[in-house]
Amino acid sequence: MMQPTGHDPLARARRFSVAPMMDWTTRDYRVFARTLSRRALLYTEMVTSGAILHGSPRERFLGHDDVEHPLALQLGGSDAGELAECAAIAEAWGYDEVNLNVGCPSDRVQNNLIGACLMGHPDKVAAAVTAMQAAVSIPVTVKCRIGIDDQDEDADLARFVARVADAGCEIFTIHARKAWLQGLSPKENRDVPPLNYPRVHRLKRDNPSLHIGINGGIRTLDECRSHLEQVDSVMIGREAYQNPWLLAGVDAALYGEPGPVATRHEAARALRPYLVRRLAEGAKLNHVTRHLLGLFQGCPGGRRFRRHLSEHAHREGAGIAVFDDALGLVPETSREPAIA
Repeated sequence: MMQPTGHDPLARARRFSVAPMMDWTTRDYRVFARTLSRRALLYTEMVTSGAILHGSPRERFLGHDDVEHPLALQLGGSDAGELAECAAIAEAWGYDEVNLNVGCPSDRVQNNLIGACLMGHPDKVAAAVTAMQAAVSIPVTVKCRIGIDDQDEDADLARFVARVADAGCEIFTIHARKAWLQGLSPKENRDVPPLNYPRVHRLKRDNPSLHIGINGGIRTLDECRSHLEQVDSVMIGREAYQNPWLLAGVDAALYGEPGPVATRHEAARALRPYLVRRLAEGAKLNHVTRHLLGLFQGCPGGRRFRRHLSEHAHREGAGIAVFDDALGLVPETSREPAIA
């Protein structure tokens, strides 16, 4: 189904991506994800335009390792001029894509006209896209919901996408559920509104020239393959974080290439030099290892691995030996079950 546009250098990588998630898709997680998949497109956490323009040092918000590419920066904001300036900064920092967040339902971002509430302001989103595209040569993309509150999932979504596409956006990732900004918490908005995959599939059929990706509730590579018969790309969020070994099957299943590691232990060992470097830089061990707690999910010794890191990695002076000891609690296997 994938139909890359002529302006998308990431067309192949975009087939599968890991969703931007606050506090989760940090640079430490992204480096870990790269030990599992060479091909998946990775996203940063959402960074607001204000943080980039006024925060210091910028490394805190924009820093990344070369190994993370292909890598997209997700921006939060609504002021076209500020977003254009941030997009140019992102390109200068080496990002491969800039994505505008039109899906986050939290109260804090709503108050600053950021996130899902922008679905009620398609002209503002269109103006931002136009300004950002004029400022950069990398792709400018939009991630949104199928609607907010009492919007019509058919007519209002169609109007939103048409307006933003007219402004020059060719690449949309659609979280296939509404955001209820009145009455549901951000956590509830991740689960309570029903998923409507057929609506996103239909959006693609109605817009064959646009790249339409799907996000929301997808948990397996079999589901990814099924969606890819209907849309151009799939994005997985929580499952890719809580069960990271899923990513180890992505390259073979969705790109037709062998993945970088054959076993979970191999993945953990591949990350070890990075862990040593981060500790030398002054990072706390648990700030990195918290992203690995799900690596051995469902494996003999996996619970002991998690418990050891949870109990020891946060302690003052915790070093690489804590990680090595945790890894030693999991029996090593030369073969992993197939990932579906």
